[in-house]
Amino acid sequence: MEDAQENTAESGSSPAGLAKVPEVSLSEESEGCTRPLEAAPPKLCGYLSKFGGKGPIRGWKSRWFFFDERKCHLYYSRTAQDANPLDSIDLSSAVFDCKADAEEGTFEIKTPNRIITLKAATKQVMLYWLQQLQMKRWEFHNSLPAPPAAPDAALAGNGPALRLELEQEEEDQEALLCPVKTPTELVGVGAAWQPVHAKPSALQNISLKHLGTEIQNTMCSIRGNKQTQGAGHRPPGEDSPLSEETQREEQLSPPDPGTPGKDPANSQKPTPKSSLTTSLIQKAKSQSNTFPLFSEGLMRNRTAQEKVLALEQQVLMLTKELKAQKELVKILHKALEAAQQEKRVSSAYLAAAQDKDRLELVRHKVRQIAELGRRVEALERERESLAQTASLREQEIRELQQHVQLLLDKNQAKQEVICKLSEKVTQDFMKAPEEADRDFLSQQEKMEHLKDDMEAYRTQNRFLNSEIHQVTKIWRKVAEKEKALLMKCAYLQAQNCQVESKYLAGLRRLQEALGVEAGECSELLRQLIQEALQWEASEASADSIVLSPSTVSEYDEYGFLTVPNYEVEDLRLLAKIQALEVHSHHLLAHEAVERPLRERWATLGELAPSAELKQLLRAGVPHEHRPRVWRWLIRLRVQHLQAPGCYQALLSQGQACKHPAARQIELDLNRTFPNNKHFTCPTSSFPDKLRRVLLAFSWQNPTIGYCQGLNRLAAIALLVLDEEESAFWCLVAIVETIMPADYYSKTLLASQVDQRVLQDLLLEKLPRLMAHLGQRCVDLSFITFNWFLVVFADSLISNILLQVWDAFLYEGIKVVFRYALAIFKYNEEALLRLQDSLEIYQYLHFFTKTICDSRKLMHIAFNDMNPFPMKQLRQLRAAHRERLEAELNELEQLKAEYLETRAAQGPSVPEGCPSEDEGEAEP
Repeated sequence: MEDAQENTAESGSSPAGLAKVPEVSLSEESEGCTRPLEAAPPKLCGYLSKFGGKGPIRGWKSRWFFFDERKCHLYYSRTAQDANPLDSIDLSSAVFDCKADAEEGTFEIKTPNRIITLKAATKQVMLYWLQQLQMKRWEFHNSLPAPPAAPDAALAGNGPALRLELEQEEEDQEALLCPVKTPTELVGVGAAWQPVHAKPSALQNISLKHLGTEIQNTMCSIRGNKQTQGAGHRPPGEDSPLSEETQREEQLSPPDPGTPGKDPANSQKPTPKSSLTTSLIQKAKSQSNTFPLFSEGLMRNRTAQEKVLALEQQVLMLTKELKAQKELVKILHKALEAAQQEKRVSSAYLAAAQDKDRLELVRHKVRQIAELGRRVEALERERESLAQTASLREQEIRELQQHVQLLLDKNQAKQEVICKLSEKVTQDFMKAPEEADRDFLSQQEKMEHLKDDMEAYRTQNRFLNSEIHQVTKIWRKVAEKEKALLMKCAYLQAQNCQVESKYLAGLRRLQEALGVEAGECSELLRQLIQEALQWEASEASADSIVLSPSTVSEYDEYGFLTVPNYEVEDLRLLAKIQALEVHSHHLLAHEAVERPLRERWATLGELAPSAELKQLLRAGVPHEHRPRVWRWLIRLRVQHLQAPGCYQALLSQGQACKHPAARQIELDLNRTFPNNKHFTCPTSSFPDKLRRVLLAFSWQNPTIGYCQGLNRLAAIALLVLDEEESAFWCLVAIVETIMPADYYSKTLLASQVDQRVLQDLLLEKLPRLMAHLGQRCVDLSFITFNWFLVVFADSLISNILLQVWDAFLYEGIKVVFRYALAIFKYNEEALLRLQDSLEIYQYLHFFTKTICDSRKLMHIAFNDMNPFPMKQLRQLRAAHRERLEAELNELEQLKAEYLETRAAQGPSVPEGCPSEDEGEAEP
């Protein structure tokens, strides 16, 4: 049966003029006797009125509509016999609407391009068309191929599951809107021969918009009529090729499946078709097969269905009888077991050789009889309790019957009262004047109209609910497909960035290999590099018409240039390569890492110190949550120092008196982040905010006042927090609570101690690299001193820098040591390949900018560098601080001795040197 249904569906969806009858195999014929036959699904077609036209011919026009399942299009023509359709409606992205206050049978089909107003003959026909169009649209969306994604083995055999899902969808649809009975006279193939409901005039029904199609249909109709007339005037003995083909198809058609036992020769001969049907078949075969007209359903024999129903009833009766026989067999089996047990006992009694054994058997029987007696007594007691319960239930039933009788009597009394009141009202109305009668009738008519309107609104509400339900599910499927396509687009963009970065790196290596020997080749390479560096502008303009962002934007979300404008071409090329690599890693990690991380931060409620928060901060805070998290971290550090109005008081103090460090602050403002648009734009307010924050801090901490490097720390805080007071307290938290006491003093004692601690840790964690650098006399403190002073503010790219700060504000200075070791570990192989100390120093000045994989750097810092106990860090700091203070004291002693020696010698002038007084004595 399933094969027959599939064949029928295929024939119904074919675009040919008339559908072919599906072939039935012998196995299907044999199976037709044991299961009911299902009719082929009716073709969705029929006459509807379409509102359109212009000027005097604007109005309702009768059109023949038919649905194409392959394209999910609703075609329409002037008549059912037209060869070509006038136009079609795309239902895949359409929604349907019916309004209760509109004319009866009127509904709308809304597509993204237009709104089509249609009218059916009756309200039932309208609801049938709306339900069928909804179902066809849903089937079309379910039959669409899935978007390209990773193969899933679990989806290989989900045929039954998909069928169950479709059945569930149909049940949901029926729950919202009850299925409408098919109006066979106005919908389907039979509607083509019915008279058109409210047919307009011939001139008004012609479509001037599709005049060419109307002429083609008219010519095809005339040609078809001529062929029909020619076939009618043939001699009686001469058959047309079409009739011969029809007879040949009838001879080759399979026998009736309803009578499988009969021979095809003995079966009833088919009745000849009418001349109208023959002319329609000839016309359909002579016309173009570019669109579906209607299909013939598979005819079923009613006697076969009756036989199948009788067989099913017989099967049910036999099943019941078999069940009864099985119960009887079980009872007989139990009786047989009891008899066999009695026989075994008797045999044992007779087979006993001594009277003692027989006596034991008798005693056993007596015990069994006593046990059975006790069981009978227990059952008797249970019967008595059940009888008592039954009597109580009967008493309750009698009480309920009495209560019901009372209610019936009460209801009868109420009915009598209602009848009396009704008679009284009738008498009052009979006595009232005729105007009261008219008012009553008008009110009754209004009530009827209101009931009709209420029913119409209910129908509209049910339909709109079903429409919303279905459109919502379609939207969810489209959203899932869009998500899959966006993931694929991000993956392709990442691959494109990787290919582009490899291309730029290849150009650079080729340029280094050629050198200045080949002039033409070097000129060509320079031209290619310039074009590659200018790709960004062209890509940005090309991608402006696409929804996705450009490959590499000019600025990041904090205003830093993604590709700095270096004067040296090689540095600009390296910066472009690094920007492409960063963007590639970001795209690849967006779905796998960043999206789950954002979801975890979104679900995180009130912040509190915990191991989970520590891991989240190490992984980095999303851009939208970072200001809130930083404010909480700063408040955690300086809550014992904060006081209401403290920042404003410091600003007032700075306005009243000029601080000695104000001049140095002004000089450093212009040198703060020259690659950030917020500090280089003349109209930006960030330089003024930074000035006020630094001046307030200089008044708040007079022992430090201002130190070069504090401007970068305050600038980072301003970029993230965007508030002066929050940035001020962030600077206070770093200088006074996180960093050691003498970190930003005039001697920078604690900073120098940390550099020596870093050297020891590098010797412990990276001995091979330190041996390589030691052989070439490379001092890393020239590079790393600034890392610790400004917490990598000038070294790392912005997204990695802020990820370091997220963990730094929570865990402290230990994070800076971890990341300093991780940076050298990240670039260890590249440093080991360099043999010249000058090349090593050149590489160390920009090698932090080549780090693009933040996840890899974080893994090295917090996993590969373990163990990293804080106790060891304190011990190393104490030892190096003691040595450094001893060195400084020795230096101070040498300085004091030198000054004493110079003071003891006095200001003496060597012989032969003129003194300053001699010049003044001369006239």
